[in-house]
Amino acid sequence: MPSPESAKTSRRRRPKAEALSAAGEDEAARLSRAVAEHLRFSPDAGHIQLFGQRMLLMHAQSFAELRRELITRLGLAGTRELLTRLGYRQGFDDGQRVRALNPEDLAHALALGPRLRETEGFVRTLPIDAMRFDPAKGEFWGDFLWTAPWEAEAHLQQIGLSGEPACWVMRGYADGYCTAVTGVPIYWREVECVAMGHAHCRVIGKPLAAWDDLSESEIGFLQADSFVTAPVKSRAPGFNPLAEAVAGRAATATNFEGFVGASPGFNAVANLVRRVAPTDSTVLFRGESGVGKECFARAMHSISPRANKPMVSINCAAIPPELVEAELFGVERGAYTGADHARAGRFERADGGTLFLDEISSLPLPAQGKVLRAIQEREIERVGGTQVRKIDVRIVSAANCDLRVEMEAGRFRTDLFYRLNVFPIEIPPLRERREDVPLLVSLFLDRYTQRFAKAVQGLTPRAWDALWDYDWPGNVRELENMVQRAVILAESGGTIDVQHLFAGGEKLRPASFNLGAQGALVPTGGASILDATDPRRRLAADLLKVVPSLKEIETLLVDCAMEQADGNLSAAARLLRLQRGQVEYRVKRQQGGTMLD
Repeated sequence: MPSPESAKTSRRRRPKAEALSAAGEDEAARLSRAVAEHLRFSPDAGHIQLFGQRMLLMHAQSFAELRRELITRLGLAGTRELLTRLGYRQGFDDGQRVRALNPEDLAHALALGPRLRETEGFVRTLPIDAMRFDPAKGEFWGDFLWTAPWEAEAHLQQIGLSGEPACWVMRGYADGYCTAVTGVPIYWREVECVAMGHAHCRVIGKPLAAWDDLSESEIGFLQADSFVTAPVKSRAPGFNPLAEAVAGRAATATNFEGFVGASPGFNAVANLVRRVAPTDSTVLFRGESGVGKECFARAMHSISPRANKPMVSINCAAIPPELVEAELFGVERGAYTGADHARAGRFERADGGTLFLDEISSLPLPAQGKVLRAIQEREIERVGGTQVRKIDVRIVSAANCDLRVEMEAGRFRTDLFYRLNVFPIEIPPLRERREDVPLLVSLFLDRYTQRFAKAVQGLTPRAWDALWDYDWPGNVRELENMVQRAVILAESGGTIDVQHLFAGGEKLRPASFNLGAQGALVPTGGASILDATDPRRRLAADLLKVVPSLKEIETLLVDCAMEQADGNLSAAARLLRLQRGQVEYRVKRQQGGTMLD
């Protein structure tokens, strides 16, 4: 029987414990309401939407079977990288949309992430140490238990006891979500896992750069492929695992630095590069200026059978028209005034290796014909020479414009186009793969703080918002230049803000603000991630440009629904989510009161 004193102590402590429990329940209820407010089920339309994006309800058992088959076909390492990347993409998309709802309350956005995954049925989260984020210093910390983990339980059932953590999708989701919300690359390490025989799963999250013992296999999902395998370098103070991994992979390929990404667009390109690299096929890279066409070309050369031979690059737009042939094919002594010695051209210098023709559309038409012959016949003649020289080069070209348009306009030879377009690879612009921005910023920040021997804490939330919202006309090259400039302008030991990044005349979309309930300025447009990612908003904006009246928009929708329903009022009503009588009334009104049923 407890003593009177202990009973008194128990009575004193109970109200506090109950208060803490009630506070936790209130917070959980608030988070649940936040999720429920943005969850829409539309069975008639076949749509489930969460934060404006389409969702799917999937059978857990069939997903587990697919997971097992992937492990059988790809092995544990390949499946882990694939599923982690899948989770990263899911988390990044969710994080962008949640942050856009209230950019000022990052703590609430972070807390919503675990609740989202609980709602989707993946896991139950219990905080040991709730997530903390200091934007000024770029510091992040979190420590969580995962109970009822679907992935770990599926692994035990399908594969058996594991020697390593198995919650790949869930861990990738945590990385992507926290990276999108904070703007800082975050890495969560699973230190305990049910699949390994532990009672529960446990994960610890820190900024990627704060981990000093990550292996290359752990962060392999952040790069598309192991294009160049090399041992991870020894750790040193200031070690950046992402920068070290990329540098290690760049061991045999110059200009390979910065070749990093986690977006679907980036990985689709990387997969094509990996597939075509072992062949001898001609490759045409297409994409806007600055997307990394030469970087991908060098990566491809570095894993091709020609890797131990030279890769020679030439920018066709930088050569005067009268010197193109001499630069490409070489020149014999005395061929023209000033040619006082014989010189090999780019085709000869690349013999046995790869010739990269950048901005191929800039070649003059006469030179295009000679390049075509050199590719077809695999032989060249130097300017002023008569000797035919056999060459063995792989042609890789790049264009920042549509060569089909150039061909139709008569500025590019049709026969040369079809010679170059054997294996086209389209590289998407940076604005279409924004989830790569935090990884690239981390890489460039590490590079230039080391080069300039200057300590910079990181980026402010305003700076991250500006990067998210920017359209990136100069792509990755522009981002690198902006980070370099910001490191120079920022105070030593300080943080990078908007004025440091956008000091070169770049134009941001203006943001408008309203006065919020707490007296704070709340953005109402312009700088919203939701505007950039929600297709409904883009569609509405485009519609308002051509149909400025709400009445005209309603008429247009009714007309389209009737056309799709072949004049059937009931079917049109189902499409518009209206009653049949409501549609009939609108149709009669449009037809001036006459109605043919």
